[in-house]
Amino acid sequence: MQPFHVFSDAERDELRGVLGAVAGNPYDGYEDFARAVAAAPAPAFFADICRRIRRERDEGISDTHVLRDCPMDDDVPELELDDPVADKYRKKRTFVGEAFLQMFSHLAGTPLMAYGSRNNGDFFTDVIAINRYSGMQTGFSDSELVFHNDRTAHWARADYIALLGMRCPEEEVIYTTFVSGRSLLACLTEEQQEALRKPDFYTPFDVFSRDTNLRQQISEDHPILENDHSFRYVETHTTVTPGAPAAAKDALIAMKNALWRADKQRHRLMRGDLLLFANQDGLHSRDRIEILDADRARTRWLLKTYSFRDQEARDRYAGRWLGGVPGRIAD
Repeated sequence: MQPFHVFSDAERDELRGVLGAVAGNPYDGYEDFARAVAAAPAPAFFADICRRIRRERDEGISDTHVLRDCPMDDDVPELELDDPVADKYRKKRTFVGEAFLQMFSHLAGTPLMAYGSRNNGDFFTDVIAINRYSGMQTGFSDSELVFHNDRTAHWARADYIALLGMRCPEEEVIYTTFVSGRSLLACLTEEQQEALRKPDFYTPFDVFSRDTNLRQQISEDHPILENDHSFRYVETHTTVTPGAPAAAKDALIAMKNALWRADKQRHRLMRGDLLLFANQDGLHSRDRIEILDADRARTRWLLKTYSFRDQEARDRYAGRWLGGVPGRIAD
């Protein structure tokens, strides 16, 4: 993916100065932190970037964007991988990265979401290898990841995902690959699409979700294709329900084939890169292209947010907030 914008040194320094002056700790008091970011004087050039990204999304021009040389914390600690979340709480004492993601969300009109059962309900989570999940199919592993949506099996799923490169070893070649829902749709016949729109499929939860919430084992029966071009699917995991008609099984095979014929975009996240992409209107994967030092590759750390498409999308879950905090799903 080509960068949508590369911050100049002057832009990065100006924005970092604004973000660094925001008071509060997003892990101890998210609502106060979010209000402080909203009150901060966003530079006009950044507000314009956010509006242009929102317009490209709304007009169907692009579901993916890359910002490069973004403002970052001066000190990015190396996290202990038995429990990197607890170690982040201990070591990370500045929150420029979090303020940057929060300000983008505010200016783009895409409210953040969080899960009460994941990372203590944090709105800023991590894509990082946790030792006990090594080699497993979860974002908290050191493995490749098949094409998927985040939280496919969950009843509440983000519309957009943001990934900010905090620690990205330059010697290790790891790509994020995205295939848009529109590209997938173009590879499926009308009959196949019709079959995929029926609730004849289900998806098991990933191992991390099962470990952190015993209620999360298997999704309800669901369609794979929703809305115009939203796909609810995890490659090699989503399958047909018992007793599903032959048309559903044939459509699932067609879906697998379409996934490999459809056009794709790839980006190698480096430190200071912000990668933004649609979570439901597309699928993404993690591809480990060349790993020279497995231990070094495992230190890769991306700061991540989930977000709703807009305020209206968030309001659909009103009454499901944990502790009354808007956006924090009580699951």
